[in-house]
Amino acid sequence: MSGLPPRTGAQVLVDQLRAQGVERVTCVPGESYLAVLDALRDSGIDVLVCRQEGGAAIMAEAAGKLTGRPGICFVTRGPGATNASAGVHIARQDSTPMILFVGQIARRMRDREAFQEVDYRQMFGGVAKWAVEIDDAARIPEILARAFRVALQGRPGPVVVALPEDMLDDVAAVPDAPRVVPAAPAPSGDDLARLRAMLAEARRPVVLLGGSRWTEGAVAALAAWAERHDLPVAVSFRRAQLFPADHPNFAGELGIGPNPALLARIREADLLLMVGGRLSEMPAQSYGLLGIPDPGLPLVHVHADAAELGRVYQPALAIEAAPETFCAALPEFEATGTGRAAEAHAAYRAWSETPEPKPGAFQYGEAITWLRERLPPDAVICNGAGNFATWVHRYYRFRAFGTQLAPTSGSMGYGLPAAVMAKRSRPERIVVALAGDGDVMMTVQEFATAVQYGIAVVVVVLDNGMYGTIRMHQEREYPGRVSATELRNPDFAALARAFGGHGERVERTEEFAPAFERGLASGLPAMIHCLVDPEALTPTMTLAAIREKALAAQRG
Repeated sequence: MSGLPPRTGAQVLVDQLRAQGVERVTCVPGESYLAVLDALRDSGIDVLVCRQEGGAAIMAEAAGKLTGRPGICFVTRGPGATNASAGVHIARQDSTPMILFVGQIARRMRDREAFQEVDYRQMFGGVAKWAVEIDDAARIPEILARAFRVALQGRPGPVVVALPEDMLDDVAAVPDAPRVVPAAPAPSGDDLARLRAMLAEARRPVVLLGGSRWTEGAVAALAAWAERHDLPVAVSFRRAQLFPADHPNFAGELGIGPNPALLARIREADLLLMVGGRLSEMPAQSYGLLGIPDPGLPLVHVHADAAELGRVYQPALAIEAAPETFCAALPEFEATGTGRAAEAHAAYRAWSETPEPKPGAFQYGEAITWLRERLPPDAVICNGAGNFATWVHRYYRFRAFGTQLAPTSGSMGYGLPAAVMAKRSRPERIVVALAGDGDVMMTVQEFATAVQYGIAVVVVVLDNGMYGTIRMHQEREYPGRVSATELRNPDFAALARAFGGHGERVERTEEFAPAFERGLASGLPAMIHCLVDPEALTPTMTLAAIREKALAAQRG
């Protein structure tokens, strides 16, 4: 196009990121995309250099959750891309917009199995929403605009873009693409009329929230609507930020080890309104909560992606709509049931109020309830995967949108890098990562990233010397036969100090609050190493009790 200045492919690419409103990217540098690193240098985009590609990709996924726009990550070819695949998988299962850029071999070397050569379309084809390789620098604006749209539209997810290193040096004179605003399908008048009639007839309705594409306004609108119509509202696995836990209509989280009263309420419901989520394996209790394909009760499923409607459960009413557009059009109706929400909230409060004492001098449940009272509503809580997380989901109370970062995919190692991104993006907030000992060691190197950039996260490490979740299943299936689940851990407080952060060791419950306050006041990335008795395996069962129950079943 005449009159446009020529730019290298790398510069065109970085300019597209700016045009799309990207403020921050994560990366582990590589020689395959040196030209992009150079173009980023004067771009004004915050470049967060990480220590391993898995951590960098998790940070980008967390950015997608926080902003609703694609988190951006750059990695090099081969091992860099394979390391980053963990973050791509999280983004897929969590429905998070994200774009992973992968440096690629030069175009002339293709199909020779050159150094670190991988076909990324094939490698990521079953995980990413779209995987593409850019051969022509002139097409970068077109392909990146499409990448943003694919990542954002319908059910959000990850896109992988491979960048041949020689293409990045090519010169093109092309215009930038405009900022992508994803289509937001809205419910039709007929949809709303049918929903109004179904709600008016229901005596035991339940609302279930999940998925992505939510906004603070949508959350507030739904809460006000539910209150007007006395509707109990539950949230799906690790989606607690979608409804305030202190709201009188909150019924609890439908996740791992849920409140039996909530399960009974859903099974006895005469209408289930599911908004935004998919009711996948964890919230569906291994797909045993509802019937498949007939759910066994009138189901209204609202989702922004038509492909998800009826994919597993055949709804009585399928509404293709994004949470924001649906919540802006919620129908008013005459409620027939009364007192249902208060009853559901009382059951939630009773279930989540006071943890049972567990073996050991350090009572993890008491630490969680202390954090529940100590932290402000806008504090961001991050966690990875492991039994330690069940205490968070049961006893902590999320009160505001944008305060929870946790992988519905169950990926270990998520909490620490997610916290680094949250604190980098929201420096005015308190950001806490809760991590098991096996969990934190998956990405502990990103504590060095926090120290390098002065990102003052607080990481609470729960150390019971084992892969606790696997040990729990092991004791259920092979009681007393311990194999491959024991861990010998470092002194995490000393490790934090070695990185240049603040470290504390906690052996007793009463030591936790002062240690946490000192870590917070230090102004440094802090790690609070809490020693947990191995017997304190779940909020409801000890290790010995799980083993004895399994042995009794074997004895018949």
